[in-house]
Amino acid sequence: MAEWKATIGNPVLHHVAVVVADLDEAVARYRQLGFGGEERFVLAEQAVEVATFRSGQGWIEMICPTDPEGPIARFLVKRGEGLHHVAYAVPDLPAVLAGLGDAGVRLIDTVPRTGAHGWRIAFIHPESCGGVLTELVEA
Repeated sequence: MAEWKATIGNPVLHHVAVVVADLDEAVARYRQLGFGGEERFVLAEQAVEVATFRSGQGWIEMICPTDPEGPIARFLVKRGEGLHHVAYAVPDLPAVLAGLGDAGVRLIDTVPRTGAHGWRIAFIHPESCGGVLTELVEA
């Protein structure tokens, strides 16, 4: 574990992502909780529609599948609505990924890709993070 800290540095919570079956309904529930000013967009390459709310220095991200055969739809069928992943901000994503790979961490993405808001992102396999899908976001 000490190797990870040296590789990632001091990660900061960036966002928490929740899978939802109905994005309009989920947005309405979060508005009732006091969240406002959401941004919505479609990530066609990931087959999801996303709504994000600011929460302090981070974000709450709701993801809803747009393709019934896509990975998020399969996740929703298998596990239902709820936590999908936790994301941490890192300053140099390619360097962090290289260091994690060298440390033997199981990566889903070995190179960054584009996520919500145009953020550069990459995922760490849940097997390397106590069963939690973990996303790294270049800050």
